[in-house]
Amino acid sequence: MKTIKLTLLCCLLSAFTFANVSQSEKDALLALYNATNGSSWNTSWDIDQPVSDWHGLTIENDKVVAINLSFNNLVGQLPNEIYSLTSLKVLNLSFNQLEGELPEKLTEMTSLEELKLFSNKFSGSIPENIGNLINLKVIELYNNGFTGEIPSSIGELSKLEILILSSNELMGKLPVSISQLKSLKVLSLFDNALLGTIPSAIGELAQLEELVLSNNAFYGNLPSELAQLSNLKTLLLSNNGFKGNYAALKDKLPNIVDFDIDDANRKGALATLDTEDDD
Repeated sequence: MKTIKLTLLCCLLSAFTFANVSQSEKDALLALYNATNGSSWNTSWDIDQPVSDWHGLTIENDKVVAINLSFNNLVGQLPNEIYSLTSLKVLNLSFNQLEGELPEKLTEMTSLEELKLFSNKFSGSIPENIGNLINLKVIELYNNGFTGEIPSSIGELSKLEILILSSNELMGKLPVSISQLKSLKVLSLFDNALLGTIPSAIGELAQLEELVLSNNAFYGNLPSELAQLSNLKTLLLSNNGFKGNYAALKDKLPNIVDFDIDDANRKGALATLDTEDDD
């Protein structure tokens, strides 16, 4: 009798230990594995073992909620099947060799809170429907080859705190819709081909701590509303075409630590923060 009970107990423990994800989620993971040369990853998956044992996954209530495969030699493109991971909150595939465009299906993963794809070889435009990912708090796509404009739908991401799109090939103007990101703390657009004036609505980003616009083609006078960003600690504006002497701007920002402007913006008339048309 004791042996039977012990056997039943072991079976129950085994069932809990190897509780696994649905077949559709497993298929999505296998699609990722196959599309990115999984057998050559730095730390590969033993696909004969339970999914719960696979490297870089966090599973809660039999759902994959996080994938962290950074620095893992993923080579290839993201498969469309990844959208089947409907409970995924964190997707971190940074520092790999992924290429191609982001699959449109990515914008259906509405549980995503962190999207970290930096330091890869992605190309094409940022999906126009990225605003569908309403739970996103972090977008880090820097150091890739993204082209086109920053989608205006990005302003629909009301929970967004970090937006880093630096070191890509983005063009066009800074969308005024960014002013809707009331929780935004970091906006980094360094080293792109963005142009135009800075919209006065940027002064509505009251939580902003870091604003990095260097190495673009922005021009004109900075809007006076910039001085309203009292939480700003980092302001980098160099290598643009801004007009005026902004050396005095540093004194208007009480928490500023990192401040960088061109030498030309330290000379001439006293700082004038004139509002340009938000065109």
